[in-house]
Amino acid sequence: VSPQVLQQVLKELQPLCTAEQQFVERFFQLNQDPADLEVSMRTVSSPSPLASPPFKLNTSPQREPTIQMLSEIFSCLEPELRGFLDVCNKAHSFGCLQVLVTLNDSVFEMWGSSSAPSSSFLNTVLGNVLLLAKSSFNKYIGTLCREIEETKMPNKMKGWILPSLSNFEEFVNFSEEVSRTARRRGELDKAHLHLATSVLSSISNLSSANLKVNTDMVMMENFHHIHCFLCQKKILCLEGKKREAKQRYMEHMKKYVIRYLGQPLEKLHDFFEGVKARVAQGVKEEEVSFQLAYSKQELRKVIEKYPGKEVKRALENLYREIHKYLSPEENLLPVVWQAMEQEFIRQYQEFEDLIQRCYPGSGITMEFTMEDLLSYFNSITLSH
Repeated sequence: VSPQVLQQVLKELQPLCTAEQQFVERFFQLNQDPADLEVSMRTVSSPSPLASPPFKLNTSPQREPTIQMLSEIFSCLEPELRGFLDVCNKAHSFGCLQVLVTLNDSVFEMWGSSSAPSSSFLNTVLGNVLLLAKSSFNKYIGTLCREIEETKMPNKMKGWILPSLSNFEEFVNFSEEVSRTARRRGELDKAHLHLATSVLSSISNLSSANLKVNTDMVMMENFHHIHCFLCQKKILCLEGKKREAKQRYMEHMKKYVIRYLGQPLEKLHDFFEGVKARVAQGVKEEEVSFQLAYSKQELRKVIEKYPGKEVKRALENLYREIHKYLSPEENLLPVVWQAMEQEFIRQYQEFEDLIQRCYPGSGITMEFTMEDLLSYFNSITLSH
């Protein structure tokens, strides 16, 4: 059942119900103004304009008896329409969205139509089924949100993008196509927000116990994926979620980069972490070298372990490992490698600064220069 069929059904109903309502109101005089009717009855019943009418006139709104009468004439209309909408909901995985958009537009168009009474019987019926359609849609979105939040990373899959992201993207793509000309987007915008919140939550709740690779890497790729998708769609109500996805992607990339940077120069990194810890504990910078574990001799031993060739080899191994695990679809390797280079340079400058402050006048320097470091990164980038 296509949305066009539902649209056609609603278009056929409008002239039929409108004509029947106009006939009923005209035949039973249900559309006469109560005030006019009271004046006419007074004129007939009493020659004196001050006299009261001989009966109590019912001055309640005249639309109620009209709708009541039409409800009896068309008693099967609303149940049949509800049944038809149920069929439409089940005809497509996102059928409830098609039904809601079609009904919303039809009701909106009918309210603005001069041929339809402002308080018509059909308006009442469609208002009831529209509430039903909204309820069905909200239930569907609630179910979809739970499914997204409960999605786990499969043991065997290509790449590290959560399956729930493709479900979200499929819904958004379909909904944007269906509602391209929709006059109202309130329910859809709320649904998009709920679903996007669930997607970000499902990424945040990834457990390292279920992953055989670095959790920060997987979270980085998933946040990056959803950020790129939201950038493409340009949905106004999801601007906040887009910014949040970018922020989380950058946070986890930083964690991922820092985790791996301890490996190429692990002993050097650990040594200077110890130096910083002693200073933080109150040891004066110029006295750190008098600590047995952080003497000038120990520093020279650690530095000797990292000549230029060793550093370049360690960086090449690091690049191969990152290349092995990052999903090629996300194309994050150049971005991550550049972040690695920037963080490596920052650490190198920090090490040099600590040597100057804590080992002044020692003449101790690293076995590779900043220029050497930049050439290593450049060479690895060009060779791959």
